[in-house]
Amino acid sequence: MKKILLLTLAISAATLVAASADDAKATYDKSCAKCHGKEGKGDTKMGQKNGCKDYSDAKVQDALKDDEAIKAIKEGVKDKEGKVLMKPAEDLSDSDIKALVAYLRTLKK
Repeated sequence: MKKILLLTLAISAATLVAASADDAKATYDKSCAKCHGKEGKGDTKMGQKNGCKDYSDAKVQDALKDDEAIKAIKEGVKDKEGKVLMKPAEDLSDSDIKALVAYLRTLKK
């Protein structure tokens, strides 16, 4: 009985992780890709205008700390003059934001 319960829990956890990854990709495609690009390169017109980093670059990914990414998503990003470069994601929960950062990590080549 314990084996069945553990197996059921493991399958449920795997399903939740997969669903979370799918949700994070959908959120990225909807809210982030416009500037950061589908592959995270920042090579869109808006991305180039705002100086988006290339998150497919391993060096850029290595320099990015999760807490910095979470803060940027939660609070948005402004330039030195205070111009908004990225609006805060006010409609995302903390777990949504963590999943989004985890998805961003998958863009590294």
